[in-house]
Amino acid sequence: MSAVETKRLTSRNPKLLPLLTALLATLIWASSFVIVKFGLEDLGPLTIAGMRYTLGALALLPFMLLRRRERKPIPGNLMVKLVLLGVSSYTIGNSALFWGLKYIPANSASFLMGLIPLLVMIGGSILLKEIPSGRQVLGVVISLIGSGVFFWKGLKPGEPLGVAIVTLGLLGFMAFSLLGRSIARARTLDTLVLTTLPLLIGGLITVCLALIVEGVPHFTPRSIWVVVWLALINTALGYLLYNYALRDLTALEMNMVMNLTPLGTALFSWALLGVSLELYQGLGMLVMIAGVVLVQLGNGKRGEDPLQPRE
Repeated sequence: MSAVETKRLTSRNPKLLPLLTALLATLIWASSFVIVKFGLEDLGPLTIAGMRYTLGALALLPFMLLRRRERKPIPGNLMVKLVLLGVSSYTIGNSALFWGLKYIPANSASFLMGLIPLLVMIGGSILLKEIPSGRQVLGVVISLIGSGVFFWKGLKPGEPLGVAIVTLGLLGFMAFSLLGRSIARARTLDTLVLTTLPLLIGGLITVCLALIVEGVPHFTPRSIWVVVWLALINTALGYLLYNYALRDLTALEMNMVMNLTPLGTALFSWALLGVSLELYQGLGMLVMIAGVVLVQLGNGKRGEDPLQPRE
């Protein structure tokens, strides 16, 4: 497809480019669950999370500073939101996720993330006034049914603890989604700042916690590769794509796209870890995908945004 045809297509479908961007971020993040599994053999979960986000932020920092003269100073109330963004996702959300991966398979952790859209749908309706349509609500319900099918045989011994830890992380991700959406839709910060500062704040806090809880890390060639890859690709690039798409997709729409992560995780797990899915798990995955499609086709009623003109 030529550049002209692509521009014409995106002009007719203004959400197409953000949607494709979100899908690319989803594909990148789908590999995180598997790559972290490799890293956990040598490093603690807090160490991996802290190093990943701090290095990812440092990779983006020079590009952010190059344009600092073009930006207005960040107001104090907005800076508080950026700190909360960093703590909610990078310190609480992802640290809990990485910790939970010590007890449950990558596929299970990925599917637990499917509960986030339900939390975001409720929180977004109350706090952001982004009211979902009936079709979108149905899509979320169908997606949850898919998650239930995936786990219908229950959990193995030791896995309930991992599920409880990951559930704590889900609350952090919900707060991150709602805060990030409220900032992104107002367009008061460019994508680079919105990505870099929370990464740096959350990463540094997590590194400090890791040193207290896990001690000084002992790196191996494999663990170095894992941390660098996660920092540059899964963090710096992934969150840039995510925050760009969040300018035009509602918090619910974005998180439902993220619900496709288990499909990618299953493929990466099969290719890199030799983990295969059973028939009922594949069925659950298909049901979840159907829910995602319904949410994207549904036209949710957007609440008024005082910082943007009415449509």
